[in-house]
Amino acid sequence: MQILPEGFALPPLPYLLVLLVVGVGVAVGVRTRRPAVTGDHVVALAPWMAVGSVLHVLHVVDALPSILDPLAGTPSVYITVALLVGVVWLAADALTDSETVPVVLAATGLLALVPSLVAALLVGQGRGSLAVTWPAIALVVAVVLTGVVWVVLRQVRPEVALTGSVGVLALFGHTLDGVSTAVGLEVLGFSERTPLSRVIIELGQALPTAPYIGGAWLFVLVKLLVAAGVVTLLVDYVREEPAEGYLLLGLVAAVGFGPGVHNLVLFSIA
Repeated sequence: MQILPEGFALPPLPYLLVLLVVGVGVAVGVRTRRPAVTGDHVVALAPWMAVGSVLHVLHVVDALPSILDPLAGTPSVYITVALLVGVVWLAADALTDSETVPVVLAATGLLALVPSLVAALLVGQGRGSLAVTWPAIALVVAVVLTGVVWVVLRQVRPEVALTGSVGVLALFGHTLDGVSTAVGLEVLGFSERTPLSRVIIELGQALPTAPYIGGAWLFVLVKLLVAAGVVTLLVDYVREEPAEGYLLLGLVAAVGFGPGVHNLVLFSIA
């Protein structure tokens, strides 16, 4: 049984060594400086999460320079972007005050995101495959659905308000992943590369409702339930250990938001 996603491969040894050296440097820097971590810091990382997604799409469609391409595969793109964020975060922490660091993180993330996103759209335009209508619809549906679920969750479990914008980002990320996956499968004819997700979708396709509403709705429902459940479970952690709690919740957000953005960009240009 396949466990890892399709396309999973480590980069060549020279790239691994570079990542290792930078990783050690970032780890030492974090241990030495111990930068502050708040909800604002974590939310400011959203543009960087999107950068990783766009770079991976460019890797998938063979549109990156050969020297950069190995750094944008799976799983190297996650490590590459995490190390870039670490370097920027440490530099900002050393040169500015803690309140300015989130602004620097968000601004640098946007500076990296905009040209990479433009490059991806130009690739789609150049190949005659640019089509943004359904990805845009998926984005709007995800935003609306996130708002509805967050309001309901606040009513059922008022304590989730403690997670703030990071909790909303986590919920939105997984909602976006679920909705965009459903659109890709049911409307655009794409296939699911992640084994566990594929199993859930196949279960949905085996239900009597499949001929009427397809099978991807079950994946969307599971994503919503899991995201809401994890956000709720992490409330106490955020309350007792805010820095660690927000970082963990940010990781949960990235696991959903990254693939969701990846879907939107890939479906738009391919």
